Amino acid sequence: MVTLAVNHTGPKGVRIKICGLRDAAHVRAAAEAGAAYIGLVFFPKSPRHVTIDEARALALEAPFGMAKVALMVNPTDAELDAVLQAVPLDMIQLHGAETPERVTEVRARAGLPVMKAVGVADAADLERLPAYEAVADQILVDAKAPKDADLPGGNGLSFDWRLIAGREWEKPWMLAGGLTPENVAEAIRLTGTTQVDVSSGVEAAPGVKDAALIRAFVAAAIG
Repeated sequence: MVTLAVNHTGPKGVRIKICGLRDAAHVRAAAEAGAAYIGLVFFPKSPRHVTIDEARALALEAPFGMAKVALMVNPTDAELDAVLQAVPLDMIQLHGAETPERVTEVRARAGLPVMKAVGVADAADLERLPAYEAVADQILVDAKAPKDADLPGGNGLSFDWRLIAGREWEKPWMLAGGLTPENVAEAIRLTGTTQVDVSSGVEAAPGVKDAALIRAFVAAAIG
């Protein structure tokens, strides 16, 4: 298990989530770079999917203070229970078509904070945010997946960040969607976000993280 301390933020006060980790070495790379969260994907269609046993081993690699997030897509109660019973987690990320009512149910059942992902393509999509903000602990503002996409996220797509420039929410929120080491600083500047989430932007191939890209992303984000 990694025992080093996690440097959660840099001068910009930005916290970073590295999502879709499948290798212990990349958990260590994220921790050493200063990421505040790791994301473990429980969605079989994703190239980043991990089994419960794999997720447990990865979670145990994370140092104290690094938040371990389970990304789930429309989970049933049985699926949720199976993950919770085996994997030491700090947060559930709901990345499907969960209603605000289902977010409330999951939050109560898990006994953990819940982050709800909301896909954004245009200004109209932002109207969905208040209902989720009322019931979730955090909001993930992500690029909306195309209608024919197999994955609800992790598609390497971004949205027009100007849509949320200067906006404020009562709950903590995180920016996702098409972020890379090259554009994350500009995304932070335009939106004012203090949290960013990356998956495909730090990969050498779908589902294969790159330690050098992880380090570059975190360095660019935290300044």
